[in-house]
Order: sequence, then C-alpha cells, then structure tokens
Amino acid sequence: MAERARLYLISPPAFALEDFAAETAKALSGGDVASFQLRMKGAEDGAILRAAERLMPIVQSFDAAFILNDRPDLARRAGADGVHVGQTDAPYAEARKIMGADAIVGVTCHNSRHLAMVAGEAGADYVAFGAFHPTDTKAAPTRAEPEILEWWQANFTIACVAIGGIKVEHAEALARAGADFLAVAGGVWAHPEGPAEAVRLFNAALDRAHTG
Repeated sequence: MAERARLYLISPPAFALEDFAAETAKALSGGDVASFQLRMKGAEDGAILRAAERLMPIVQSFDAAFILNDRPDLARRAGADGVHVGQTDAPYAEARKIMGADAIVGVTCHNSRHLAMVAGEAGADYVAFGAFHPTDTKAAPTRAEPEILEWWQANFTIACVAIGGIKVEHAEALARAGADFLAVAGGVWAHPEGPAEAVRLFNAALDRAHTG
C-alpha cells in the first residue's frame, strides 16, 4: 500500500506577522502537517527574513519542514529546510547549488508531464501539479486533472504535490489519485471553523483515502 498522503500548508498572501504566528500554531495543533511554505510574493527581503525568523521555530516545533517560496538565497540565509521554485523563479540547478544537497527543493510543474520529468531527472525532491480547482490565492496559469497524479505515481518514485484551490471536500479524491502531499492555503486559513479544525478535517479525509 502506498504511503498516506500528508498536508502541506502554504501561508496566505498577506498577514500581520504576530497574529499569523498564533494562527500558524493553532493550525499545526490540529493534526499532522508535513511542511509549511512561507509565500510572500513581492515582499521586501527584510520582511521575508523577519517572517521566517518568527515562524520557522513554530513550524519546526511541530516536526514540519519550513519551506520558503521562490528565493533560495533567502532560504539559505534564514536556515530554512528547503525552497520551492516556480518555472519563472531560480532554475532548479541554481536553487540546489545554493541550498545544498540535503535541503528540500521542490518545483512547480503546472499541468506539464514534460516539466515534471525534467525536474525529476534533475533531482527535485518533489514536483507540484496544479491548479486542480479555482483559487483566489494566486492567478493559476493552468488547470490540472487527477489523471496526472495517477500517471506520475505509476511511473516515478519522486513525491508529487497537488495544489490549487484544494478544500477538505477535495482531499480524499486527490489522495486516492496519487498525491503524496496536498498543498493548501485558503482551504485551511479561510475555513469557517478555523485553521485547527480544517487541519483535523483534512487529516480525517487523508486517513479515509489511505484505509478505504
């Protein structure tokens, strides 16, 4: 049986740092979370580093990996566990050189089998496919279907991440299709019952996908 899928939290696009630090701790208290990505598009370097310094100890205290979006240079300076790069960010090879062999480096591959194979062959720790559902978090240039997760799992051993508009009601189907991780932002932070309950509900859905 394949390993159980896990949750990959992504920060909202904007937040007040101290308030969000408390929200992050609440979310992580709700259940298993594999990793947390700090995503601050357009923010100044100093603001990103301050957020990383505040949030990283919280994330790591729950045994989750702290990932920085886009900026391997800042991820290295902050001592993050890894970096996530998109197709218009630093190339994988550059990110790996900066971060070192032991860090996590993940790559956005949209809905492209070719981009995913290139990233996997280069040595990426995971490839991210999406968007699977409409999202308000960012302008998603592509839509992906669950079949790409099935194809990836049938042919490759590198982990794959499903991203884009994922809510609790989508989790079980995407995990069954083959997602190793579900990357979620609004589905947790904007959940009507709060982030901790959202994490609990996501984990319940992932449990059902694994055992059902």
